[in-house]
Amino acid sequence: MPVVDKRAVASAFGRAAKDYDSYAELQRRCGERLLTFAGDAHPASVLDAGCGTGTFSRRWRQRGARVVALDLSREMLIQARRYAAAQVYLQGDIEALPLVDRAFDLAWSNLAVQWCASLEGGLSALKRTVRPGGLVLFSTLCADSLYELRQAWRALDDRAHINRFLTPQQVTAAAGSALVEYACEPLTVNFTSALSAMRSLKGVGATHLHSGRGGHALTRARLQQLSQAWPRETAAYPLTYRLFYGVLICE
Repeated sequence: MPVVDKRAVASAFGRAAKDYDSYAELQRRCGERLLTFAGDAHPASVLDAGCGTGTFSRRWRQRGARVVALDLSREMLIQARRYAAAQVYLQGDIEALPLVDRAFDLAWSNLAVQWCASLEGGLSALKRTVRPGGLVLFSTLCADSLYELRQAWRALDDRAHINRFLTPQQVTAAAGSALVEYACEPLTVNFTSALSAMRSLKGVGATHLHSGRGGHALTRARLQQLSQAWPRETAAYPLTYRLFYGVLICE
């Protein structure tokens, strides 16, 4: 796993917080899919780790749960509070959760653990907060995500513009024996232009690199080159994500 600059991650998502929901189609679709792994569960208490603006904190509240919404970004928590997404709001790091052991019936983390320096450590921290017999539901990005954008950038230069993510095999290894159910599935979001695709990534803070370096300036000329190099079979500009959905049972 890469060395992750958590302050820079928090800053990137903080800058995106105000308009985040306008660009978060991937996060919504991924979260809806992750919810299917919960079935009709109605846990009394839920930790939403990496809550963003609180979209799924609200969903768990609708099921009757007392929700603690946690995020690295103070600005994201401000947005979540505006939406009355949870009962408790907490700024913190999944890998160093400021929470007591066995406090929740369920821990939920939708597209957040890819920002952990150690996925095994992040998942272990989530498991620690859940009572025996409770669940951790998580989703994350896998290797080969955004391959269209990666291929387009390669036509322009050889610099790193996109984070590299773990393979499904590496994710399952990090989850360990607590992993009782999982799926790895592609999800493609289509855009009308390369510019709108890039704006979607910036709008959710996803142009941030693990090392703390942001994306390079995208001039009009480079954008035109990127558009021409984008692999596509129709008029749309696709971004394909490889999404891993996992269910852990806690002891």
